[in-house]
Amino acid sequence: MNQDTPRRHSLKDIQIAYRIYFTLGALFICALVVSNLIFQKFFTWNPFGWFNFEISVGLLPYPITFLITDLISEIDGKKKANQMVTTGIFASFFSLLIVYVSNATTATSWSPVNNELFTQVFGATALAVFASMSAYLCAQYVDIHLYHFWKKLTKGKHLWIRNNFSTFLSQFIDTAAVLLLLCSFGEIAWGRFGALLLAGFLFKVIIAAFDTPLLYLGVYIFRKRFNLAEGEELQLDV
Repeated sequence: MNQDTPRRHSLKDIQIAYRIYFTLGALFICALVVSNLIFQKFFTWNPFGWFNFEISVGLLPYPITFLITDLISEIDGKKKANQMVTTGIFASFFSLLIVYVSNATTATSWSPVNNELFTQVFGATALAVFASMSAYLCAQYVDIHLYHFWKKLTKGKHLWIRNNFSTFLSQFIDTAAVLLLLCSFGEIAWGRFGALLLAGFLFKVIIAAFDTPLLYLGVYIFRKRFNLAEGEELQLDV
């Protein structure tokens, strides 16, 4: 079947596809919101013995979001991937509102977490979400656009090309934009900008390379389950 010709799936298949889409969406939103809440802790990582990564723990769940949007882009199409990204943005700002209201309350004398500690841990969350969402909005839409650019250029073949080439550029944009905003607002010293940019970008590139087999596995499972040809997408809105 021509991949440009929509395949008609049964109602049961469409229902299963939507359940999978919503499950992936829940994982996507969880990873995104958590990354914004925990970003203030930094750690070192030296897996190869020659480069010492200094990165935020907020980066740990973040690559999952790009893996999920690439999987959705491949199976469900560009529109569904963009919808998930937009939903994630609303979820992040809603979590910011909850944190803001919680920070405005006064802790009791017996509260295990007092006002000062809560503010110290979550006080920068507003700035973090603003910086992260500004960068994220740009990076994710760039990632999805480039993914489908490479998919069209390669006629649906060479999955590893569109997965990695789209993610590498979008992750650099995301990392640079977040650090620029955080340094501009005084949350991080400008002297650390270069090292954090290099470490953050290399970390994301390594994770993106390692998650390529996971993307192949996910795409294989979905193609087999829904009888999709190479490059063909599910038509969930049809």
